[in-house]
Amino acid sequence: MQRVLLARALAQETPVLLLDEASSHLDLDHRLEFKDLLLRLNREQGTTVIQVSHDLDQAAEISQRILLLADNGSSVALGAPTEVYTSANLRQVFRVEVKVETNPYTGTPRTYPLRRCGSGLQEDADQ
Repeated sequence: MQRVLLARALAQETPVLLLDEASSHLDLDHRLEFKDLLLRLNREQGTTVIQVSHDLDQAAEISQRILLLADNGSSVALGAPTEVYTSANLRQVFRVEVKVETNPYTGTPRTYPLRRCGSGLQEDADQ
């Protein structure tokens, strides 16, 4: 279904694609195909892709800029994935302690949720 919806959007040949969780429910092969397609559209045709996603790692891989929003809709951070994906920013938005590392294969940020804030476990603010 996700692929059909994307095909419909692409058939319109618009200069801007607005996608909402477009890669959800896709298997690994189709997620990679989807990622490659979006990157190709942007690079070769100049298509602007605006995507809402909870998949932080995939968003970091395909985005030049990321807008991180709080649950009330206010902006927490805007910029390159490496600037936006900090432990402090992600803790503020998701209320989870997160370790952010560099993906050795893509060079983009990779997030590792460690524990919920206030879970009663010792919290390490440096992670």
